[in-house]
Amino acid sequence: MDAAAPLGERIAYHRRRRGLSQVKLAGLLGRSESWISQVERGVRPLDRISVLNEVARALSVPVKELAPTTLGSFDEAEEHPAVRAVRVALTTYGPMLSTAGDRPLPELPLLEDDATQAWDLVHASRYEELATLLPRLLADAEATARSDDATIARVGLAVAADAYQAAGAMLMKLGERDMAWLAGDRAVQLGARGSDHVLAAAGVVRIGHAFLADDRLDDALRVAAQTAAGVEELGTDTPESLSLVGALHLIAAIANTRLNQIDDARDHLAAAESAAQRLGEDRNDFHTEFGPTNVAIHAVSIAVESGDAGEALRRAAKIDASQLSPERRARFLIDVARAYGQRRKTEDAVRTLREAERLTPEQVRTNELVREMVRDLLRSGRRQPDKSLRELARRIGVIP
Repeated sequence: MDAAAPLGERIAYHRRRRGLSQVKLAGLLGRSESWISQVERGVRPLDRISVLNEVARALSVPVKELAPTTLGSFDEAEEHPAVRAVRVALTTYGPMLSTAGDRPLPELPLLEDDATQAWDLVHASRYEELATLLPRLLADAEATARSDDATIARVGLAVAADAYQAAGAMLMKLGERDMAWLAGDRAVQLGARGSDHVLAAAGVVRIGHAFLADDRLDDALRVAAQTAAGVEELGTDTPESLSLVGALHLIAAIANTRLNQIDDARDHLAAAESAAQRLGEDRNDFHTEFGPTNVAIHAVSIAVESGDAGEALRRAAKIDASQLSPERRARFLIDVARAYGQRRKTEDAVRTLREAERLTPEQVRTNELVREMVRDLLRSGRRQPDKSLRELARRIGVIP
């Protein structure tokens, strides 16, 4: 088979050679038929070497037979400096076990300012600066949470949970799903320790996103749906609770879509829309950026995940995302670019990716969805790819 053939086509070729249906291959991999179909059509990228290895084993072919020209792009040794710094912070247990008296505590306003700055950097996708701030913030907040003064300890718990959520959000964007899950779990535990159920639920939002990114769809659906129901049972109709309920329903809707459970996805999207209507405005409680605009953006994402590029582009044209964070706007633009890519509108896809890159260069250049999309555009375009596409491919490391 031609070495330049797209990965999805190569998987379909070897699946048919083995006499396997999409349903049968999906069963061997423990995934849905929809997932196989989207991989083979190039709608969903295969962006992790571990998953690629699973597919190769199921098809009884060497990995290089599936990805002869792109295998180097799955280099797991290539680690962003921010990942290394936060990995060390998450696995340094001294601050978690020490008492407050073991280290000088920062002033509470400065601690809270650091947490706010961390989220500002997350939303701007400025990961290198986060590598400097987060380790110190996590250690300071953990120590503060162990203060003998109950008021100080309560602030420390809230800031520590918030900082772990920021770490989880950054790690998830950089493809470190397991560590993102760990950071989210730490946030949940801190919220529970302070008997703040809403704060604990905010940590579950990070876990749900990590599960989605890791394609653990049943887990994402379970934790999102259960936690949304739990927050609703608390009976509080505060903006914070509504934002979390809505954000959790959006996670469940994405998971349902990827599982090809379209009716259930629509139900969760409708529940999120209901929460957004009750909220009445775009907010950023617990850094979810939840509100009517985010629900509309997720409807675009769901259409893209379903492979309905036309519906995605129609919905996207009606959305004004200018008031959202640069990071959220860039992720929306990546979905729009994916829709253009599905329609083989290369110039529109590249233009949209360049717009996203202007907003958050680090996010775009480290995003595996973007990298695989650009590879696919290079393979499926004209014999001589457009100059702007080649330049983008070089900037994100797809070609030398």
